Amino acid sequence: MRRSLLLLTAATTALVLTALLVPLTLLTRTHAADRATAEATARAQWVAHALGPALATADERETAEQTVESVNGDGLPATSLILANDQVIGARPHDAPAVTDPVRLARTGRAFTYETSSGSRLVLVPVQGAKDGTAVVQVTLTEKQLYAGTLASWLVLAGIGVGLVLLGLLLADRLGARLVGATRRLARTADRLAAGDLTARADLAGPPELRLVAGELNRLAARIDELLTAERENAADLAHRLRTPVAALRLDAETLRDPEGARRIAADVTALERSVDDVIRKARRPLREAPRADLAAVTRERAAFWAPLAEDQNRATRTTTPPEELLIPVPGDELAAALDALIGNVLDHTPQGTAFAIEVRRTSGGEAELTVTDEGPGFPDGTAPGRGTSGAGSTGLGLDIARRTAEEANGRFETSNGGAGAAQQATGARVTLTFPRALPGGTPSVPPAPTC
Repeated sequence: MRRSLLLLTAATTALVLTALLVPLTLLTRTHAADRATAEATARAQWVAHALGPALATADERETAEQTVESVNGDGLPATSLILANDQVIGARPHDAPAVTDPVRLARTGRAFTYETSSGSRLVLVPVQGAKDGTAVVQVTLTEKQLYAGTLASWLVLAGIGVGLVLLGLLLADRLGARLVGATRRLARTADRLAAGDLTARADLAGPPELRLVAGELNRLAARIDELLTAERENAADLAHRLRTPVAALRLDAETLRDPEGARRIAADVTALERSVDDVIRKARRPLREAPRADLAAVTRERAAFWAPLAEDQNRATRTTTPPEELLIPVPGDELAAALDALIGNVLDHTPQGTAFAIEVRRTSGGEAELTVTDEGPGFPDGTAPGRGTSGAGSTGLGLDIARRTAEEANGRFETSNGGAGAAQQATGARVTLTFPRALPGGTPSVPPAPTC
């Protein structure tokens, strides 16, 4: 935008100045010629007036020579006196004849200006009162003398034109900087809102149109903040309402006569209460909080949690994680929920005794990769079903939870058929979540949002 404004201003200013300066240059040339002609005419008239009485006496030659010599000099127009007998007193161009048709016309008593074919100009004034006839005073202006000072005037006009163009470009640059600055600030505010910072507000600065956009963007941000706050409060309220049936389940578990079964159900109820508390904390967590979790540690913890059930179903399991910390920009509870969904899918949708494996590794590009594979029948068409679609009577949301967990962290979600066995036959399901790494300070190493 800034460059376009500069180019438009330069082109417009150049066109306007051309339309103004071209006539001005022609006018200065004409004015210079008129000024030089006027000065030459005044010179010729003065000489004619001074020589009038002298030519009426006998000593006309000496007086005429002195008078004509006094008005000639270096750089001055050539002034000459052509007597009635065609004798020439004073300077004249070496290639010009003494008596010409203009001279003959001037001897009739007319004073006039004559333009020659070579570009010079002649000013002829008759001298009245000469005893031998009419003499003529001739002032010859060369083309250089005629247009003297024109080049300096043109240079001044050119300087003024260049100055006006530069001034126009400076004003256009300031205007462009103001427009671009306001637009970029508006884009940065939009980027912050897109990143989840709902406290970001645009400055009402710049042209009226951008101020209008900034005001509407602020209204949109405030409305989104209100809607999200209401949604999160509703989620927290709904999760809190689950405490009552959970408490009832705990009381029922305590009334069981089988101590082992009572302890197992009580442990499950405790895990359910913990999940409800996690939902409430998540619903009330500020959006600007920078999430991060150790993928390796969460994977080991969730694999250990599901290990007893896998053992009850006679499933061989393998969990491979790196020993070092592997931070990703995902909240720990969301990561645990995604892992639970993937492992739960294996336990629910494959026959008992089907082995599965969980692997966590760092890719060559520095990303964190979580892969869950099994040796079951795999996906019917090689890909995971869509959200809400399930062939086993479930909600069909398990894989979608894992997908959203990866994509909300700017990661990837991939599914395919490929077993977990040693031979890696094309059987069994494979689900891979890829996450960008998070710096130890909590900032995810994802590319920044583009700016205007």
